[in-house]
Amino acid sequence: MTEPVTGSLSNRVDLLLIAELVERGARVLDVGCGDGELLKLIEDTRDVDGRGIELSYQGVNECLARGLSVIQGDADTDLVDYPDDSFDYVILSQTIQATRNPKAVLGEMLRIGRRAIISFPNFGHWTVRTSLGFKGRMPVTENLPYSWYDTPNIHFCTIRDFVALCHEVDAKIEKAVALNAGGQRMTLNAPWWFWNLFGQQAVFVLRR
Repeated sequence: MTEPVTGSLSNRVDLLLIAELVERGARVLDVGCGDGELLKLIEDTRDVDGRGIELSYQGVNECLARGLSVIQGDADTDLVDYPDDSFDYVILSQTIQATRNPKAVLGEMLRIGRRAIISFPNFGHWTVRTSLGFKGRMPVTENLPYSWYDTPNIHFCTIRDFVALCHEVDAKIEKAVALNAGGQRMTLNAPWWFWNLFGQQAVFVLRR
């Protein structure tokens, strides 16, 4: 879709991938933008008109310190305030599992943006299955670093779960990429079950 974003602009491969998926000069809303690392990366490399919404005041302050246009807000309740087709891309990076109503949030993203980009940790990865199956414990991994009692994640899903949700809301999957434990992109023609077992995280580009 676009030329790759390279260099040491970010230590997170998924952020570099998301930035690569955004067209130059696009209007972008980063939902749950945290400290603004992704939004800053996209502005610096894609020359976009970027906006952000973040729940935590600390995150908003860190974004403002980076010179970003970010407001305090909740993805579950405040996306309804945006008009239809306000943005070319609405991004939700590593956050959908922390929302109270992922289905409704996804619907709002597709309403206010021409495309939605969602990344999330895959709860179907073999290391997660091994932890549950052999240890009987909720997993703590690099992509799921919290213990069960202090995690912000309330709706874990697998890659196949997310694909099923896309079908349920009639979202078209324009592009999908799974990243393995080393951050490398997996074979594009691999079946969903293979991605679900060996993909540690996934990035989807959706449209209505």
